[in-house]
Amino acid sequence: MATGTYGTIRPADVSPEDVEIILNYTPSRDETDNFTLTKLDSTAILKPYFCNDETGGNAGIEILGGLYNLTLPADTFNKIGIYTIFVRPAQIRTTILDCGVLSALPNVRGLIIDLNSVPPEYRNKFVDQGLVGFRVEYLNSDGTKIPNFFRIITSSFFCEPVVQNLTNTSQKAIRYRYTDTNTNLIFCTLTPSSSPTNKPNAVPYIGQPNQNIIVTNTFFNPITLDVEVAEHDFSTLAIALFGNQTKSIDDGIYTMYDTSNNIYKQYNLYEVRDQFNELLFEVRENRGNNIDFSKNFSNITS
Repeated sequence: MATGTYGTIRPADVSPEDVEIILNYTPSRDETDNFTLTKLDSTAILKPYFCNDETGGNAGIEILGGLYNLTLPADTFNKIGIYTIFVRPAQIRTTILDCGVLSALPNVRGLIIDLNSVPPEYRNKFVDQGLVGFRVEYLNSDGTKIPNFFRIITSSFFCEPVVQNLTNTSQKAIRYRYTDTNTNLIFCTLTPSSSPTNKPNAVPYIGQPNQNIIVTNTFFNPITLDVEVAEHDFSTLAIALFGNQTKSIDDGIYTMYDTSNNIYKQYNLYEVRDQFNELLFEVRENRGNNIDFSKNFSNITS
């Protein structure tokens, strides 16, 4: 039998609706006390790329997996400082209506979720087999999340409750059955949810009624980006080092020019002397917006 090598990583085909983008801003890396998080609209700033004739696939309609354009809005990224961008799968917070079993298969346990408790923007996920592969995390009664504990959804179908007599008691029990009609209930099977064969009484925990949960897609891994907005970059620093410069002997105006010989900065150069006319300081003062356009480089050198 031949032995092959198989890869395990594939680029994700993610819709912007399946993504949450969290932003934190700090003026500098030394200021960490004021930690404020802001949620950005992923559908407005995250755009997928589509296949074309060069990349293959269905041009214009097939998403080129793994390649997305993140547009940072200027009205948000408008201050000098450090912007930390956290891109993660969208989290759907809802409540377990019941932990039940199927009427036809009593050994199949699962979570029953009422669509009325799901945020409206995510209800299109709660359809037949729409949640397969999603992760379920559980919250304690005080709102804290159970750390590092989750279950994976293996199936999801519309269901309806049925009343069934149990064989070993006179009481009635609520069970569930799959239905093709449109209902507000979804039955989700999880893994692991069955007991190991060597210890049949060790039933895995899958939640309890009225418990808050977080349902998350597993399309991609969370990503953290660091964006630093600064007054100067390599290009502007190069202007001061390598760009053309002039100094007016008459009025002491020192001018720097960019790569297109446009005026970039202007300074006043002058000396400070004492009452005995002894030189104390040489000063370079930023002129700000008071630009003398008569110092245009082409006018000076022509």
